[in-house]
Amino acid sequence: MNKLGRGLLTAALGVAAWSTLVEPRLFTLRRHTLPVLPEGSAPLRVLQLSDLHLAPWQHRKIDWVRNLVELRPDLVVLTGDLMGAGAQEEAVSSFVSPALMPAQRQFGNTRAALLHALRAFTDAGIPGVFVHGSNDYYSPIAKNPFVYLSAPSRTGSRSPNLDNEALTQGMTELGLIDLNNRAARLMLRGNEIEFIGLNDPHVGYDDVEALDASIGEFSSTSDGADPGTGVSSVRLGVVHAPYQHALGQLLDRNVSAIFAGHTHGGQVRVPGVGALTSNCDLPVEQARGLSVWYDAERAAFLNVSAGLGASVYAPIRFACRPEASLITLEAER
Repeated sequence: MNKLGRGLLTAALGVAAWSTLVEPRLFTLRRHTLPVLPEGSAPLRVLQLSDLHLAPWQHRKIDWVRNLVELRPDLVVLTGDLMGAGAQEEAVSSFVSPALMPAQRQFGNTRAALLHALRAFTDAGIPGVFVHGSNDYYSPIAKNPFVYLSAPSRTGSRSPNLDNEALTQGMTELGLIDLNNRAARLMLRGNEIEFIGLNDPHVGYDDVEALDASIGEFSSTSDGADPGTGVSSVRLGVVHAPYQHALGQLLDRNVSAIFAGHTHGGQVRVPGVGALTSNCDLPVEQARGLSVWYDAERAAFLNVSAGLGASVYAPIRFACRPEASLITLEAER
């Protein structure tokens, strides 16, 4: 092998080591400010967590998430794909590495590990809302990564094999609010916030008729004020996969901002180019971070979190550090 060949091989090995052993553990916090509250409103700090793809042996990630409680957010928004392993992956990992058994004894399974991570917020009295992603219904499987780059991933003919009902129950018992095709309202620091959410469009679980029925249960007066309080309300949308039709459905229902995940920010980004895929029909330039989604008449801020994890079968990050988002909602200027 000549000198050039050795140099290329060394570079390739370095990139492989960085993207699998280092960067996936470099958790970071992105901060944004959105002017969406009525004039005179106190600011609100919203912590968005997405795409944890959590497995019970990922203690570093669990501890990092739990420590985010020190930010003292006013609200936690969970945008799906929180589960990262099913019974098969847990069993195989423990068999391959006996060192992982303490994690199994501590948490029992992935759902228990996830609820342990989220309990830090509810124990601190911080409210939260959530929607599901496809990985909260389906355990991960090995896939061809080049197919991922060419078209959105699909579950094919598989049937859901995770106990999503138990996951939902566990999260609601913690005090988190289920927004899957539902609406809810919270008073936060004197601000009335309406939330509308869609279940995951990536697997066709979004249902706007169910959402509209839920919205109708607490419809406000035409000027956006609650007749019981006289407080102006702000409406926020929550969805896992930011497919264009789902964003349009939320926009049609007069949201000021939308929180989404799913894309992993592209997961592998080319420096100077950006993401190569959004894993949906969202333009790749909006696959990570804050942008605006609009039609001819309306517009809303869109924050797409690159998330904190990846499939246990493809634990790769390159130029796309795993992240949480701390978003300050403030009065419109």
